[in-house]
Amino acid sequence: MADLNAGDTAWVLTSTALVLMMTPALAFFYGGMVRKKNILSTLNLSFIMMGLIGVQWVLYGYSLAFGRDVGSVIGDLSFLGFRGVGGAPMDSGATIPHLAFAAFQATFAVITPALITGAFVERVKFGAFLLFSLLWATLVYDPLCHWVWGGGWLGAMGALDFAGGTVVHIAAGFSALAFALVIGPRKGFPKAPMEPHNIPYTVLGAGLLWVGWFGFNAGSALGANAQAAWALVNTNTAAAAAAVAWMLLAWRDGHPSVLGIATGAVVGLVAVTPAAGYVTPLGALAIGALAAPVSYYAMAFRQARGLDESLDVWACHGMAGTWGAIATGIFAAREVGGASGLLEGDLAQFGVQVLSVAVTIVFVFVLTWLIAKVLDALMGLRVTTAAEEVGLDLSEHGERAYA
Repeated sequence: MADLNAGDTAWVLTSTALVLMMTPALAFFYGGMVRKKNILSTLNLSFIMMGLIGVQWVLYGYSLAFGRDVGSVIGDLSFLGFRGVGGAPMDSGATIPHLAFAAFQATFAVITPALITGAFVERVKFGAFLLFSLLWATLVYDPLCHWVWGGGWLGAMGALDFAGGTVVHIAAGFSALAFALVIGPRKGFPKAPMEPHNIPYTVLGAGLLWVGWFGFNAGSALGANAQAAWALVNTNTAAAAAAVAWMLLAWRDGHPSVLGIATGAVVGLVAVTPAAGYVTPLGALAIGALAAPVSYYAMAFRQARGLDESLDVWACHGMAGTWGAIATGIFAAREVGGASGLLEGDLAQFGVQVLSVAVTIVFVFVLTWLIAKVLDALMGLRVTTAAEEVGLDLSEHGERAYA
């Protein structure tokens, strides 16, 4: 216990609370963009993850992700039920309680499947969604988390992912694309009007996500230290740059949409996540500014293809996360996090980043598609046409959001 640092512990505990807040913030961000007959359903798809994955993480999820390494692929069950996860540091170099680290990582495990829900809102069966989320967390998230952060092969290869560009955002984004392809479009898409019913909710959600992201990224330094300060400044810088860049793109095409500006900020936050503790603020500015057109035109491509990936999880998280992970291999500065990128002459690091991105995309897309196809065959993923017309608030939950 003598190695514990009170300041580091306090910062990680605070960051844990900030990141947990991001899940209900995401619920509002998504909820404002659906039709009013589906807002309770959409809010709940995120909110219930705090319950379902919160339980799974304590029972066995944390052990699969961070237990003793088995073949560089998965953790063992040494931490089953949080056995051995206590107040002492996790290892000799740690300055926070093992329990604090496990709690912090739980919030990442919770929000990642919640991110996927934007792909299939307004048509998914609640029961099928619960089973999918449990299987996805166990078969996709926990192994990938172990590969990168838990002692697995991608981390050993030197892949840089400071706070979840691959583990969270690429995983969620490309899983969302796979699920959307399996479940199919909403009734009436793309001809029926499906406008957001409450953009202020979405802006509120984006603002809360922006604040929570300081815990997401700066908290990943696992201490109140210089790297946390770099990560915090870089987080804000990338979000600001992407919001402005998206505004300019939308303005050129017509109007500076408020929804677009809020979306741009989130895209910048996504893109800087893997790089936050490795780049300078100028690097973060470039990452955020370039993330906006990456996601903006990915969204346009999705629309042109007629794919109903409802809230553009793939464009905003999958593609921005892909850019951010690759950009980490370009802009990483030794003075910040001890790693160099392409601009400092390290071609090998850039190659590792590209490889880690490619592996992650293939792994999560294929496995998610398979899980979704099996569940669709066994129990069906989507509600009936009548239930979809009434709205999932009433048909799935027996409630109305607005009297």
